[in-house]
Parts: sequence; structure tokens; C-alpha cells
Amino acid sequence: MDEYPLIEDHGLIGDLQTAALVSTDATIDWFCCPRFDSPSVFGALLDRARGGHFTVGPAAETYTTKQLYHPDTAVLVTRFMTEAGAGEVVDFMPVTGATATDRHRLVRILRCVRGSMTFEGEIAPRFDYGCQPHAVHLTEHGAVFTSQDLDLAVHAVPEQQDERLLRIRTSGDDLRFTVNLRAGQQRGLIMESSPGGPPHEVGEAEFQRLFDECAHFWRSWLSQSTYTGRWREAVERSAVTLKLMTYAPTGALVAAPTTALPEQLGGERNWDYRFTWIRDASFSVYALLGMGFKEEAAAFNSWLHDRVKEEAGQGDGAGPLNIMYRVDGSSDMAEESLDHWEGYCGSAPVRIGNGAATQRQLDIYGEALDSIYFAHQHGMHLDHRGWTALHTLLDWLVENWDRPGEGLWETRGGRKDFTYGRVMSWVAFDRAIRIAYDDGRPAARGRWVEARDEIYAQVFRRGWDPNKRAFVQHYGDDVLDSSLLRMPTVGFITPDDPMWASTLDAMEHELVSDSLVYRYNPEASPDGLRGSEGTFSLCTFMYVDALARAGRTDQARLVLEKMLTYANHLGLYSEEIGLTGRQLGNFPQAFTHLALIDAAITLDAKLNGVRRGGM
Repeated sequence: MDEYPLIEDHGLIGDLQTAALVSTDATIDWFCCPRFDSPSVFGALLDRARGGHFTVGPAAETYTTKQLYHPDTAVLVTRFMTEAGAGEVVDFMPVTGATATDRHRLVRILRCVRGSMTFEGEIAPRFDYGCQPHAVHLTEHGAVFTSQDLDLAVHAVPEQQDERLLRIRTSGDDLRFTVNLRAGQQRGLIMESSPGGPPHEVGEAEFQRLFDECAHFWRSWLSQSTYTGRWREAVERSAVTLKLMTYAPTGALVAAPTTALPEQLGGERNWDYRFTWIRDASFSVYALLGMGFKEEAAAFNSWLHDRVKEEAGQGDGAGPLNIMYRVDGSSDMAEESLDHWEGYCGSAPVRIGNGAATQRQLDIYGEALDSIYFAHQHGMHLDHRGWTALHTLLDWLVENWDRPGEGLWETRGGRKDFTYGRVMSWVAFDRAIRIAYDDGRPAARGRWVEARDEIYAQVFRRGWDPNKRAFVQHYGDDVLDSSLLRMPTVGFITPDDPMWASTLDAMEHELVSDSLVYRYNPEASPDGLRGSEGTFSLCTFMYVDALARAGRTDQARLVLEKMLTYANHLGLYSEEIGLTGRQLGNFPQAFTHLALIDAAITLDAKLNGVRRGGM
């Protein structure tokens, strides 16, 4: 198990339709093609022996590595230092655009910057999670891998005399290569899916053109940011990371580009996050608009509108909306286990698909309406069909808001009356009422107002524990839940209300560990799964936001500064942080980076004496 890199020892590259993880030793050990949610081509992160990889590194026995992004881009540089010299591997994926395609390119430029260096590498794909066999054959200018569903071309050799610098050979059904360079020299490889032709010559000018175009795209995109406050570097890196996890053809944002990375080493909490959650809408639209990225916010808002239009009126026992969808809007996410893979550090099962997709989680209606309303305030209005579908959805919620569900954290221990679900149902009615009044839309306002007010009264009556002096996870128990940190953010309670102040104090006492925040205590509130988990990075950033809104700015700033030390060397976060500071769960996680942006904007405004409203 020592062969597995730390989860945080990776950078992310992508082309806005799929992405790859590159470890600090320049190994690509996770890559799905042609989409985020497609089967893997390289999956060594989940099984070192059978997953497949694309390695490259110095031939020297001893070396040190450093990794960084080219400033303001998603171009990743892995640097190697040896006794003989220093070299770099520059990794990126040329951006594909907004039209779905099977053609994707991984570009790897190998450079020697001091002295001399011999690079060695291996390309060992394992198609369809290692289930499909493949063949490989060399060509004049590279090589081709063929499998049942996907072909890969490796473009490499520009001139015959370069064989002394770059040599490629087969090794069974895989490729190995050697590159001998002196200071100032560089060579490279381009791996292309569904190429539509044989490998072609790739000269230095083409590599430079691809690099320049990719770097220009990212710098041009990031220049649209209007954020100039504190923690700008962390905020902008989060924005780039979120863009990398956005599927350009639909605007959908995946929760993470990975699956089955464990929340506990050796545990069973290993989920597939390569899908788009409805609740991400509330965070993403708010965070992206807060930074001035109107196009991205509009694209995701449009994706959300489409889900509402397509699903309203189709409700069953769980509800008219699924909690998540594939990036193209489809909902086929049957959960299964890859029993032939051992899992990251032996953490089985390795799950693909997600059985939580059809759970009843009533909070998603509030999050959907909250983001739609916030976008509405920024000029992104619902059309007639969209409003009609939304009306149908609210009619369903009137009849169903007071039902138990699995809750925000997708528990598998039985349905309960989660307080957060009730709070967000209140948000759904409140925002719909506001839109109806703003635009003069036809609406069942009387029914919506009645439901909204009834929820409000019920939460204060049943969601408040007088002994603990705090709002609790679900009715009839005294377990705390950090999801309720969003209560003042969405305007359900004012941040200076004494009941909220005592709730924050209770959470600090029970859920906060040296600034890091747990979701809840699974021992006190069993969730149907074995094992434990680390602190939730999303919740820590939500805690910063809640502290800032409550006027506890010094405490909020210290918590944020501490939390920033838990980022990896590139400023990326997975889902959780273990006791040792090790990152756990799928990586990087969009929810965490969205919450980072939100917390930084809120706290920065508070420190500047500017009031920032709720969603």
C-alpha cells in the first residue's frame, strides 16, 4: 500500500469535458475518456497493478520533485532535480470547446533546464476500468492503442534523427520510451483519443503553439474575475479548479473528477462523485457571480432550468427532481462495485454510479430555487415554460415538505425529519414568492405563503432543542449538524439572533476540532455505514462564513487562515481532512472550493465594513 501516493499529492489538468490527475512524480494515475463520467483509461489511483498509468520521470535513482501551475493557468509543471541536472514535465489538455467530442489530447512536454537528464516513461492504458483488452503497434511517428470502444494515438517523433533523443518501444501491450536531453532541449508526446487518423509528426513549434493557446485561454478567462480582496491567490485557484470540473457542452459542474477515493482508509465510504448535484447550484451560481463569472453562472443556471423543465410533474415517492444527474442531464446512475480492483490503499469497494441519486432530499428544492432567484436578481430570468415547471414543482412541495428523507449527507440509515431539509423547503417557497411578486407571475401565492410560514414555525418549535440551546440535525434528537451553518446565509434566521449565537457556541463545542469542522457525530446519529470520517472541508468554510456573518471576524479570519494551511501544494482540497492532516475523499472537490470562495468573499466584505446579504 506504500506504492499509493497521497491523495493530495496530485494536480489537476483538463479540457472542460474531462480531466486527469497528475501526481508529484508526474504519473497520470486517473483519466476517464471521453467524459468525466466515462470509464477510466488510467486508473492506477484505485489499483496500482491493474488500473493503468502514464508515467514519466528521471532515470536517476535519486531525485527530488516540485510541482506548480504556470501562473493564472491550468498548465501543470512537475520539476525534477538530480545530481546531473534539472528537468521539467509540462502537462496540459488543449481546451475542447462547447461541443461534445470524443477527441481529447493529453500534452506532455519534457524539458531539460540545467545540466542533462534522461527521462524514462511508460504508457500502460487499461480501458473500461481494466475490463477491456487492447493492442498496441508502433508507427512511423508514434504508436496506436486499440480497444473495443476507444482508440488512442501517441504522436511523438518529428524527425528520424531524433531517435537518439526520443526512443519509443513496445513492452507487451504497453509502450516504453526514453528521452535524453541537455540543457535547453525539449521533446514531447501527445496522447489523443479517437484521433481519426494515424500518429503524425509533432515538431517543437506545434508544442509551443499548443502551450501558448492553452495558457492564453486560462489567463484570458481568469482576467474576467472581479475579485480583488484578501486571499486572492486561493480564491482564483479555486475558480480555475471549478472551471476544470465544468462540462462545457452543458455547463454542468461535477462534484469531483474521481470516484471511490475513501473518506476513511480501509473503509466503505467510497462514492462516485463524477456527477452534478442539484445543490451545487446554490453554491456555484452565488460564488461564480460573486467573482464576476457571469457566463459560467448563466450556463449552470440554464442546466438547472432544463432539469426543472424536464422533471417537474414526473415526481414519484422521492420527488420530482433527482438529487444528481450526469453531466448531459441524464439520470442513469445505477451503482455497482468494481470487485476486480482493490481500491485506493485497499479501500474497497470501488463504486461507480451512485445509488443516492433517487433519495428523497428535500433541501435540493430550496437550493434550486435559491440559485434561480439569485440569478434572477442578476438579470437571468425564467421563461414562461420554466416558470410553469417551477410552479408544478412547488405544488408538489406543498404536499410533501413535511415528509422524512435521507438528508443532505445522503445517509443510508433510514429516513428522518431533517431540520436542514425543512429550512431549505422554507427557502424554496420564499424565493418562489419573491420571483412571483417581482415579475407579476401567476402563482398559488396563498398556498406557498401558508406552507412557508408553517415550516418556519415548525422549525423553531421542533428543530430547536432547549436543553442544548441549539438547532439540531433532525426532530426528536439532540444531535448537531453543521449543515445548519447555512441558516443565516439563506436568511432563515438573523446572524445576531441569540438562538443562533448559542447554536454556533454548541457547534464549536461539539463539532469543531482546532478550527476544522465535522459534519455531525455518526456515533450519536448512525448513518447506516461502518467506520468514521474526517472533518469536512466544506463545513469548515461554511463555519468561516457563519462566524463572519455573526460579527466574529477575528475568529473567522483565524479559522480561514488555519484552513488554508491544509490545502495541498497547489491550493487544492479533497472532501475531508484526517487527524494527521491527510486529505481524504474524492479530489479535488467542487463543493469545498465553492465554499472557500464564498467564505473569502463574505469575510473580506465584513473586514472592509461592507454588508453582504444572504442568497
